[in-house]
Amino acid sequence: MRRRAVAVITGIASCALLLLLAACGTAAPPPPAAGGVPEPMPAGVEIGRPAALVGSTPLGGDCKALPDVAPTGPLPAPGHMPAGSTMAAIQQRGYLRVGVDQTTLFFGSRDSSGNLVGFDDAVAQQVAKAIFGDPSKIRYTVITSAERIPDVQHGLVDLVADNMTITCARLQLVAFSSDYYNAGMTILVSANSHVTSINQLGGQRVCAAAGTTSINKVGTFPQLIPVSVQNWTDCLVMLQKGQVAAISTDNSVLIGLHQQDPDTTMPKTAPFTCEPHGLAMSNAPQARDFVRFVNGVLEQMRTDGEWQRLYDYWVAPHLGPQKQPQPQYNKAVEQTCPWPR
Repeated sequence: MRRRAVAVITGIASCALLLLLAACGTAAPPPPAAGGVPEPMPAGVEIGRPAALVGSTPLGGDCKALPDVAPTGPLPAPGHMPAGSTMAAIQQRGYLRVGVDQTTLFFGSRDSSGNLVGFDDAVAQQVAKAIFGDPSKIRYTVITSAERIPDVQHGLVDLVADNMTITCARLQLVAFSSDYYNAGMTILVSANSHVTSINQLGGQRVCAAAGTTSINKVGTFPQLIPVSVQNWTDCLVMLQKGQVAAISTDNSVLIGLHQQDPDTTMPKTAPFTCEPHGLAMSNAPQARDFVRFVNGVLEQMRTDGEWQRLYDYWVAPHLGPQKQPQPQYNKAVEQTCPWPR
């Protein structure tokens, strides 16, 4: 099982140190530093507009989710999963395998003790609790955004809980739970910047993580220069070094980056996209019982107040109040926003 060694709290400083000592690789020449020496960049950076980028993950379209994954009744009692079910196999294994991020403060990051914490992690723990009666029965795999779909498809994880937007293109590759959180794309810039909109960044570099709807959306702006990286903290390092003019992704990600560097700012304008988030799972026919089960867990969280409690604890202090999204079963993907567009 893969593990990333750098915790989010120390990730920026560690990466910066690695950059200075090891001169991380780059896919394009970085801008020269003082004295004409190129500034090192994080490993895996890609600058420009690859041919496969624009439109490879559309943000909408005419598609439907799996037709038979709405909850059909009360959840089975923890520890008593139906014989032959996907949940019974997970119960027999003894733990739920969950793919998570560790670089998104308030959603998926490491605390001072090295534990993975955040809203996404807490939602995944509710799934484990429903299966085992114990929310700690989880084995986490720390993954990048680009690894989320392959890890589900290859059976390396049972569930991905990682700020993942439900899209038509992704529904061809994985199954999603019902929408459990609504985010929206905006930008993060240096505090001394006068930029208030992504439309003011013509001809400049804008950073987002590879494998996300965000980097694809940035690629649809012909005047922008997309910069893709492996982890969101890599974007922050590049913003601090002046190698990109902005970071653009969901506000749920940007609030954590801003918290780590108060010398950044999110312009007080409404997000320019709607990003309904779902938990990703296998879309194999034999695994649909697990999708239905997870939707049942989310439904229970909506009715017993657990969703609101977790949101109010992890997210509301930073993004303000939000009503819990209402489930959409067997309907075309709908992108509803709590803000006007």
